[in-house]
Amino acid sequence: MAAIILDGESVAARIRAEVAQRTAKLAAEGVRVGLGTILVGDDVPSARYVAMKHEDCAEVGMASFHEHLPASASQREVEAAIARFNANPEVHAFLVQVPLPAGLDEERALLAVEPDKDVDGLQPVNLGRLVMGAPGPLPCTPAGILELLHAYDVPVEGRHVVIIGRGLTIGRPLALLLALKRPGCNAAVTVVHTGVPDLADHVRRADIVVAAAGSAGLVTADMVKPGAAVVGAGTSWSGRKVLSDVAPEVAEVAGWITPRLGGVGPMTRAMLLQNALLAAERS
Repeated sequence: MAAIILDGESVAARIRAEVAQRTAKLAAEGVRVGLGTILVGDDVPSARYVAMKHEDCAEVGMASFHEHLPASASQREVEAAIARFNANPEVHAFLVQVPLPAGLDEERALLAVEPDKDVDGLQPVNLGRLVMGAPGPLPCTPAGILELLHAYDVPVEGRHVVIIGRGLTIGRPLALLLALKRPGCNAAVTVVHTGVPDLADHVRRADIVVAAAGSAGLVTADMVKPGAAVVGAGTSWSGRKVLSDVAPEVAEVAGWITPRLGGVGPMTRAMLLQNALLAAERS
């Protein structure tokens, strides 16, 4: 029996519609939700990603703010741009697009962002809030993955989740989020990586697999428990083609699976809009 497709496009559309409705309500009360971006240099994928964020803002009725600095910008100039957004009451949330050009300190840049304006949920204070289970903006991709699982009634509480990848943007914060003692989470979480020699043995025991290693076709059908939910959160490229960490034949074994395109990506973008809205509502 073919796996149920975890269609991130449709779930993200529902979230954007709700965000648009709440954004319009704030606008009627005199508050225009504002999302800012800071781009340093001319990296083409980063520039396109930032442009997509502003397209999303226009769709839901948010105001967009943008600062584009040259690749030659100094650390002081980057932090000055961050300070301007921190001080601007019209910018409720913003992000510094990474990677930054060589020679700039990304950690210092993240630390300079006001935690309550951190739309990515990756500012160290907010990661600390996640560790403590305290309220705060959640990292967008982990929050999007959890929302996608819930949308398709994939059981999470008490289930065994194996996350392949320990990166800052997905693996580590997702493990913290899923392990929280709160409704819809409360899972038993194992974090592994491509350097683990018995990787397949870990994956076979999972009720939910999240592959976030950026290694094409890493998870194969023989590694997956029949009926498990499989989320491909890591990507790589072959020319212009985006490749998933999950091999196509896994769909013949899994109970739920994300598509190669339109799974986690749209959810990340939708959760970023939701974080911006929540920041405006809090303010």
